[in-house]
Amino acid sequence: MSKRKNWTLSIVGIVIVALFLFPVYWMIITAFKTQSEIFRTPPTFFPEKFQLDSFATVIEGGIGQYFLNSVIIAGCATIVVLLLAVPSAYGLARFKIKGVSSMMLVFLVTQMLPATVVLTPLFVVFNNLGLLNTYIAPVLATATLGVPFSVLLLRTFFMGIPKELEEAASIDGCGRLRAFLQVILPIALPSVMVCGAISFFFAWGDLIFSITFNRDQGLWPLTAGIFNAIGRYGIEWNNLMAFATISVLPVIIIFVSLQKHLVEGLVSGSVK
Repeated sequence: MSKRKNWTLSIVGIVIVALFLFPVYWMIITAFKTQSEIFRTPPTFFPEKFQLDSFATVIEGGIGQYFLNSVIIAGCATIVVLLLAVPSAYGLARFKIKGVSSMMLVFLVTQMLPATVVLTPLFVVFNNLGLLNTYIAPVLATATLGVPFSVLLLRTFFMGIPKELEEAASIDGCGRLRAFLQVILPIALPSVMVCGAISFFFAWGDLIFSITFNRDQGLWPLTAGIFNAIGRYGIEWNNLMAFATISVLPVIIIFVSLQKHLVEGLVSGSVK
């Protein structure tokens, strides 16, 4: 009975994974098809003849600048999130602070707010500070939504680390900062990597902040570039799918490379 149940769960799991991955597969193979093959009936599930002209067209169209902008925005936003969230989560987990429960509730509520709610206030603030049409505006905007999630996840993990480790480090002559950097932080590395990866993915996929705060298209990321490409390439779906394939490659590479650490960090940070 247990074997049959395991087989059933495995089959269901494979079907669910296939359903989620099929759009990605279809996007990639469409990028290698010709226009005539894309509209063929019945559709082909594998390109009969691979063509790279769509990738060449996209690269010549200036995707390199969009890609660089995305790397700068996502990378800087991830650094800001980790610099703010890691010490904040550690302080909320280790020190007795009045109103911690209220702070956690506020952090939780911010995760429910859509980006459009904070869009106008952030625009007014960035305009007054002269940060519009710079990389700083989208970096700070995406970081504001990544910090609460990271604090919630990391605080739970830090609370599960025995205080005796820090006490032993203090006996050996370590101050609190040194004990945090050399003892606690290495233990919390999987959860920190999860927070960094999720913050990077969120910033990489941002569209609304970038096109709102930056009217200069030279500062737009890949998501905005795809938005532009829809009008530029019209119904040339192989070019659009080539653009999209290049856009998701870094996300896929990061996820596959850090898969073990991401799962470990999510599990360890979910329970105390």
